[in-house]
Amino acid sequence: MELPEYTKLLAKLVSYPQETEWIEFKHNFHSEEEIGQRLSALSNSAALLNEPFGYLVFGIEDGTHTP
Repeated sequence: MELPEYTKLLAKLVSYPQETEWIEFKHNFHSEEEIGQRLSALSNSAALLNEPFGYLVFGIEDGTHTP
């Protein structure tokens, strides 16, 4: 995926009014164990909701979606 595609994807993800079962924003890095648990939960939720991917996006404020 090229940089413009990532930029479009990020714009699409932050356009949602809030996090979903398959999109989660984190301002800071967390422990490796917590990341693993979150990725597992996001991928399971995405599969249950027929979404092709789950997303864990670092560097974005949860409430405001500010980078």
